[in-house]
Amino acid sequence: MAVLLERANDALNVNPPAGDAFLTENGSNWLFAATALFLLSFLTVIMLTHRKPGADNRGSENIFHYILAIALFVAGITYFAYASDLGYDVVQQIHNQDINGTTRQIFWVKFVNWVVEFPAIILVLGLLSGISWTSMIYQIFLSWIWILNYTAASYVVTTYKWGFYAFGTFAMILLLVNIFLTSRKTTYDLGTRSHHTLLFAHTAFFWIMYPIAFGLDIGNRIGGTGSAIWYGILDVLLLVGVTVVTLVLSRKWDYNRMNISFTQHGRGHFGSHLGKGTPAASHHEHGHDAHHNNGHHAAAPVGTTSQVV
Repeated sequence: MAVLLERANDALNVNPPAGDAFLTENGSNWLFAATALFLLSFLTVIMLTHRKPGADNRGSENIFHYILAIALFVAGITYFAYASDLGYDVVQQIHNQDINGTTRQIFWVKFVNWVVEFPAIILVLGLLSGISWTSMIYQIFLSWIWILNYTAASYVVTTYKWGFYAFGTFAMILLLVNIFLTSRKTTYDLGTRSHHTLLFAHTAFFWIMYPIAFGLDIGNRIGGTGSAIWYGILDVLLLVGVTVVTLVLSRKWDYNRMNISFTQHGRGHFGSHLGKGTPAASHHEHGHDAHHNNGHHAAAPVGTTSQVV
C-alpha cells in the first residue's frame, strides 16, 4: 500500500525491471493512473447498484452493472501489477535488436485482463442486442482464441510468432463480423439498434487498434514504456468508455422487452418475496381464490392427512 500512499513512485526500486526493453518510471506512473481510473470506475458502478429503484423499478436491474464491475475490478488489479513491474517474463527478441535490444519484458498480466474484459463487453453487446446465448458463447470463445494466440505470439522467439499473430487477428475479425451480422435483426426488433450501433462502433474501433499496438510490440519496434502507454490508453478508453455509455443509455432500455428482467426480485417465482398489494401478489391471490372457489381444490383421501409442503 505504500506505493499508493506515497507521492513518489518507488515501484521500480522495489521491483527492478529486466531485459533491454523494460518499463520505465514514466510508464509506471501512467499505469498507476490507469489503475486509479479503473478502481474509481469500479467503485462508482458498485455504488450505483445500491441506488433506490425508480418509478419503473429499473433501478434494481443491475445485470450490466455487475458485468462491468467485475471487468473494472480485474482491470484495476492487473494494472496495479503492471504498474508495479510485476507479472512479466523476459523474452528474447529477433526483430529490431539494434533499436530496443535482444530481450524485453512481456507482461502476461495484460492478457489476464483481456480474458475478462473482452467477454464482459461481448455480454453487454449481446444482452443489448437480444441474440441467443449460443451466439454469445461463440463470440466469447472467439475472443479467447484471439487472446491466447496473441499470448503465444509474445513468447515464441522465432518468426513463427507471426503465424499466431495472424490466427489471433483472424479470430478478432470473425468476432466483429459475427457481432455485426447476428445483431442486425434482433436490435431492430427490440428497438435498441441505435444504442447498440454506438456501443459496437466504439468497441470495434478500439479492438482494431489492438493488433496495431501488438504488432509493434512483438516486432520490438516500441520500448516497454511505449507499449505500456499504448495498451493503457486502449484499455481505459475501451472499458471505461463502454461502462459510461452503457450506464447512461441503460436508463432508456426496456428490460422486460429485452427479456433480461430477472434480477429485480431474485431467482424464480418464490424468490420475489412480493407482499400483498403488489400487482404480482394480487394476481397470484386472485388466481388462487378463483381456483379454490371453482371447486377444483381436491379433498384429501379418507384416512389421510392434508398437509401443505
